Amino acid sequence: MAKPRLARADWITAALRALARGGVAAVAVDPLAGELGVTRGSFYWHFDSRGELLRAALDWWEEEGTLAVIRRVAAIDDPRLRLRELFRIALTEDPTEGLEPALVAHADDPVVAPVLHRVTERRLAYLAALFGETGLSAEQARLQAVVTYSTYVGWTELRRAAPREAPETTGDPDALAYLIDTLVP
Repeated sequence: MAKPRLARADWITAALRALARGGVAAVAVDPLAGELGVTRGSFYWHFDSRGELLRAALDWWEEEGTLAVIRRVAAIDDPRLRLRELFRIALTEDPTEGLEPALVAHADDPVVAPVLHRVTERRLAYLAALFGETGLSAEQARLQAVVTYSTYVGWTELRRAAPREAPETTGDPDALAYLIDTLVP
């Protein structure tokens, strides 16, 4: 039986799942090759090193988890509606469940740190700008952005770490609506 032919994106997706499951150390060539049903040779066809794969996965997370989401909501004129849709997307459309908390847990990793800091800075700036558009002063908008982002990070961590103890974080539409209502002024 022929081995499957993988694209670079297949390896990146596997790396993202591994990151979410076990952090940076879980992004290892042999276990990923086994998971994908291919040899190490497939990996080296697409990447020069494990570090290159890790950087590609983090680049994907930055692009799809931040920049693409911002582009998706950009066409919404009303800043409150834009905020509501942004939160809905962020809290319900997680293509790699558990990835955000895993990256935050590895904030001191030399490969993760610069991307995590860049993404956090971009997200906070975007939130502050949106809250500013709702009429908050620059200082209030920044504080609201930090509180909102902290709530998001905490919600995703609870959903990953304690779904039984906090079932509201796992698909409860009333809890999600309540959360969004409390975050949008």
